[in-house]
Amino acid sequence: MIERIFDGPKELAIIMRSSYKKEEGIEFLTSGTYSQQLGYMNRPSGYVIPPHVHNFVTREVQFTQEVLLIRSGSVRVDFYTDEQKYLESTILRSGDIILLAFGGHGFEMLEKTEIVEIKQGPYATEQDKTRFQGVRADSVNIKNA
Repeated sequence: MIERIFDGPKELAIIMRSSYKKEEGIEFLTSGTYSQQLGYMNRPSGYVIPPHVHNFVTREVQFTQEVLLIRSGSVRVDFYTDEQKYLESTILRSGDIILLAFGGHGFEMLEKTEIVEIKQGPYATEQDKTRFQGVRADSVNIKNA
């Protein structure tokens, strides 16, 4: 299953659940304007992707977009608007993948959890993010758990 989290018309995140499966082929789930692309491939045995190199193309990155792969465990993800207003939360489990495109987000590990993070670099330390107070535990609204 593919889930999309929105703040009005703005897409904040794309979640690819571990159960997602599509017929043979390739599908990109992100807009072509995103600086981080998320795609899914299902290819048969013997399918060949020809050897290739990627060409030098100048790109300008305005916002950090990150992909998280939950290798094990479970984590609650809290979603916020760009203005730091809490919207909703969801639970990610082993095998789930999320692309965080816009808005704010916070995390609480619900058990011992391994996460692989993929994002543009280089990391700009404190210039890269603004930290703020998160949602109170009694106000969490979990969707699609």
